[in-house]
Amino acid sequence: MPETSREDGEHEENAAVTQLYGEPFDSGLALAEQHQLAADLTAACAVYEQLLTLAESIEDSPDVQFLRAHLLANIASVRLTATDLVAAEDAVERSRALLDGIASAPMGPRGRQLWLEMMLRTLLARADLLRRTGRLDEALACLDEAALRLPEFHDPEGLRTSELGLNRVHLLIERSEWGAAEEQASALLSTTPATAVETIPRLLIALGLICASTGRFDPAEDYFARAEDALRATGDTGELQSLLAHRAYTAMHRGDFDLAEQLFAEASEFFERQRQYGDLAVCEQARAFLAGRRGDSTGADDLMAASLSRFEQLGASIAAADTMLLGAQHAYDRGDITEMQRLAQEARDVYQAREVHERCAQVDLMLARTLEDNLNRTDHGDHERKSVDNALSLALPAALALEAARYGFATAHARSQWLELADDAMRLVFRLAVRRQDQGLLFELVEHRCAGASLALDRTPSAPPASPGGDARASGETGETGESVSVFPSAAMKMYGHVDGPTTLGGVAADAAASAGLRVAPPPKVRMSQESGRVALQEYIAAAEFRYHRRIVDEEEVPFWITDDLTSRPVVQVRLADAGDLFMTWTWAGGARGFGTGHGPAEEVDRAVRALAAALPGPGAATEGMRQAFASGAMTDPRNEHALARALAEAVWPEGLTAQIRQVSARAGRPLVRIQPSPRVAQVPWELLAVDAESDVRLIDLADVVTTAPTSLRRPDPGPYPRPALDAGVHRDPAASPDTDTDTVVLVLDPRIPGFRADSPLGSVLGPPGSDPELFAFVQSRLDAGAVVPSVATPAEAFRRTDLDRDWLSGALRKGARRLMYVGHVSGAPVEGGQSEDGTLHLCCGPGTAGLAETVRTHRPLSAKDLLLGTLPLRADGEPGARIWPAPPRVALIGCESGGDLRFAESFGLATAMLHNGAELVTATRWVLPTSFAFHRLAGLPESVRPLSAAVVAVDTAHEDQDPVGRLGRWQREQLDHWRSDGRIEHSPLLWAAMTCIVV
Repeated sequence: MPETSREDGEHEENAAVTQLYGEPFDSGLALAEQHQLAADLTAACAVYEQLLTLAESIEDSPDVQFLRAHLLANIASVRLTATDLVAAEDAVERSRALLDGIASAPMGPRGRQLWLEMMLRTLLARADLLRRTGRLDEALACLDEAALRLPEFHDPEGLRTSELGLNRVHLLIERSEWGAAEEQASALLSTTPATAVETIPRLLIALGLICASTGRFDPAEDYFARAEDALRATGDTGELQSLLAHRAYTAMHRGDFDLAEQLFAEASEFFERQRQYGDLAVCEQARAFLAGRRGDSTGADDLMAASLSRFEQLGASIAAADTMLLGAQHAYDRGDITEMQRLAQEARDVYQAREVHERCAQVDLMLARTLEDNLNRTDHGDHERKSVDNALSLALPAALALEAARYGFATAHARSQWLELADDAMRLVFRLAVRRQDQGLLFELVEHRCAGASLALDRTPSAPPASPGGDARASGETGETGESVSVFPSAAMKMYGHVDGPTTLGGVAADAAASAGLRVAPPPKVRMSQESGRVALQEYIAAAEFRYHRRIVDEEEVPFWITDDLTSRPVVQVRLADAGDLFMTWTWAGGARGFGTGHGPAEEVDRAVRALAAALPGPGAATEGMRQAFASGAMTDPRNEHALARALAEAVWPEGLTAQIRQVSARAGRPLVRIQPSPRVAQVPWELLAVDAESDVRLIDLADVVTTAPTSLRRPDPGPYPRPALDAGVHRDPAASPDTDTDTVVLVLDPRIPGFRADSPLGSVLGPPGSDPELFAFVQSRLDAGAVVPSVATPAEAFRRTDLDRDWLSGALRKGARRLMYVGHVSGAPVEGGQSEDGTLHLCCGPGTAGLAETVRTHRPLSAKDLLLGTLPLRADGEPGARIWPAPPRVALIGCESGGDLRFAESFGLATAMLHNGAELVTATRWVLPTSFAFHRLAGLPESVRPLSAAVVAVDTAHEDQDPVGRLGRWQREQLDHWRSDGRIEHSPLLWAAMTCIVV
C-alpha cells in the first residue's frame, strides 16, 4: 500500500515502531496503544478514528481493506473497554465484513497469517460484546469459530491460544460455572508463556474473582496482588483501576463494608471520568447494596435506578437483571410486595432466556425467603400449610442445585468453601420442613445430605468441556452463592476482561491440572423403600434437574437401611446432619422396627461441642494443648467428665431413642448402634454419653457403638482383592481366593521416620524396643498364631524398623492379608482447609519417594490422597490406590486423629481411604492421642504403667475376635468401670474413648 509522509513532528519520540503499513499509520497505532495503556480511551479512539478517515480516503484495494479492518478492530477494542457497546458492535461488524470480503484475495503466507490474526481478534471482540450483552450462546459460537481457525494460525508461543482460553474462562464466569472456570484458568496460567504480558494479569484477576465469589478471600487477594504487580510492570493504568472494583467486591463479600465503600467510590470516580459507563454501573449497583445495608433506602434506590438505566442503555441484559433482583429485595424491605414480585419475575425471565440457571435459583431462593419471612410476620391461619409448601417448592430444588454446584470444583478446599455459602439455602429448607412438621421430609433430607460425595477416579482433569452451556451444565459445573447477602449480584458476573485478541480452549494440557486435587461426583440416589423404589427427595431432585440443568445425584442407588439378612442382632442406624440446628434420623433393623427424627438447637449443640473441644488434647505430646488436657481438662476428672458427658447427651441425643434402645435390649438382646456423625459432632465420644439424667448410665452400657461412613463408600462388590467375611453385626458375604494368604497379619509398629530422632516430634511413640513387656507379649502372640509381615525372628525386630516404606507396604498388601495394624504418627489435615485427603501417616519413606504429599525435611509421608489416587496423577500408566494398597478386611490406625475424616464435609481421609480400598472395618481415633510417655511426664504415672500399650493390645485383641466391635466395646466398658470406681488417670477416657470402629 502507498507510503504516506509524516504530517507532524509530534510523534518523533516513537522512533522504533513496527513497520507494517507505513506512516502515519504505524506511528499512529503506536500512539493509540500508549493512550490505551494510560487509560485515556477518548484520545486513543480519536487517533484510531483519524487514521480510519485517512484510510477510507485511499484508493480501495485488499491491502487498504485490511488496514481498515485492523483500525475498526482496534476501535471496537477501545469501545468495549469504555463499555460503549453500541459503537463497539458497529465497529466489529464492519471489521468482520471487510475481512470476509478479502478472504479469497491472493495473499502470501505472511499475509495469510496477518489476516488470520485479525480475524481471530475480530471474532474475540464480537464474542466479548455478545457476552456483555447477555447473548451467551452466540458468544460461545464466536469462540468456537475462533477455535476452528486457530490451528491454521502460526502461534509458536501459544499467546493466541491462551487469549482464547481466557475468553472461555470469562464466559464460564458469566454463567457462574465456577468450578470449570477455575480449572481452566489454573491450567491456562500454568501453560501461558511469560511473554503474554496482557493475558497473565487478566488470568490472575479471573482467578481472584472466582475465589472471591466462592468464599476464598485470602487466595483472591493473593491473585489480585500478583495481577497488580504485572499490570504495574506494563503500565496498564486502566486495568489497575478496574482491579480496585474487583478488590471492593471481595471486601464486600468478606464483610468489610467500609473498605468496599471506599474502593467502589474511588473506582466510580475514575470510571465516570473516563466515561466507562458499564463499569460505573457495576459500581453503582454495588454501592446501592451497601447503601441499603446501612439503612439509606433513598440513596440505594437512586443508585439502583442509575445502574439499571445504564445497563439498559448498554444492552447489558444480564447485568440489568441483576440490578432488578437487587431492586426486588429493596422493594420487599419497604413492604412493596407487588413491586418485588414484578422485578423478581422480570429478572428471572432474563436469566431463563439467557440460560443463567443459577440466577434463576437465586430468584427462587429469594422468593422462598420472603415467603418464610411473611410467615413469621403474619398469621396465615388455615393457609399456612399451603404457604409453607409453596416456599419449599421454590427453596428445596434451588438449594439442591446450589449444593450440587460444588462437584464442578477440582479441589476439596474450593468445595468446602462453596458449601459454607450454599449451606444458607439448605438451612432455609430445614427450617421450612420443621415448620411443616414433616417428619418424612426431614428424614429424607438427612439421608440425602449424609450420602456423601463419590470419588471420581475416572474424571481426569483436562481441558474444560467445549461448551460452557453444554457438557459443563449437564455435569454440574455451575453455581451461585446462597448466602444471606447473595441477593447482591456477583460483580464477577459482569466482569469486562476483554483482551485485544483471540482465546480458545485449545492447548490446555491435561497434565497441567492432573495434581489439582481429588475430583468428586454427585452422591448416589438414596433408595427409601425396597418395595416402592422411592428415592429420597425424588420429586425435588427432578424439579432441580429440570429447572437448573444440573445433575443432583448419580445414577447409582444405595439403600439407606440395613437389611435383616446382613445382621443377626438388633441394630439402629443413626445419621446426623448440620443445617443450623443439628438434625438426626434413626432406623431399626435386625428384628426391631421403627424410625424417628430429632434435632438439637444450634446454640446448645455448639456450646456442648465447644466444651468437648476444650477438654481434648492439642497436637503433639509436648504442646500446651496436651498439658492443659491433663492439667485441667474435663476428661481427667471423673466429676467434670460426667458433667461433660451429660451436657453432650442433652444436646445431641434424644431421650426417645434411649428409651427404644432399652426396650429393644430387654426383648431382643444388646443392640448395635451405628452412628454417622455430622462434621460438627464428629469428635463426640458417643459411647460416653450420659443418657440418663438420674444415674451415670452411659450409651456404651446399653449398646455396642460403631461409627459409619457415608453410604457413597458402599461397594457393590468386595473390590479387586477378595477378602474374608467380617462379622461385626453387619457384614458382606465372604469372597475368598484360593491363592490368597488370608492368615497374614501386617504389623507396622512405630516405624523409624528418616531424619527424625527418637525424641523429636516425629520420633518414637512406643518407646525403646524391648522396654515394654506387654507389647513384646502381644507381638509374640501374633507370631505364635500365624504369619506376620514383616518376617521377624524375635518381637523386638518388629519395632522401630527402617524398611517399612510405601513400596514395602504395597507388596505386603498385594500378597493378601487379613489384618493391618499401624501404630505410629498420623498428621491430620486442618479442618478449615477442607481437604481431608491431606491427612498422612508416616512410614520409612525418604524424600526421593514419589507421592502426592509434601516432604517433611528428609521424609515424604503417605497421604490419604496417595491411598485413593495412587499414581494416577503422577504418570500416564498410573494405578489407583486401591490396586497399589488394597486394604485387608480389618485395619487399625492407632495414631493422632487417624479417624478425623468425618470432621470434614467430604470424608476422604485415612480411615475412609482404607474403606474405599477394601477394608470392612477400620479402628481409628477421633482426636490426638496421648502417648504413655505423656502420661508419665504430664500426669506423673509410673513408667511401669503404659496406657497406650494397653490400648494397642486391646485393639489387636478386638481385631482377632469374631465380633471386633463388641470386643472393643467390652474393653472400653471395663475402662469406664475403673474410671467410675477409682478415677485413676490411666483409665481416663482421654485415651480409650478416642478409639472407634468405622464401617460403611
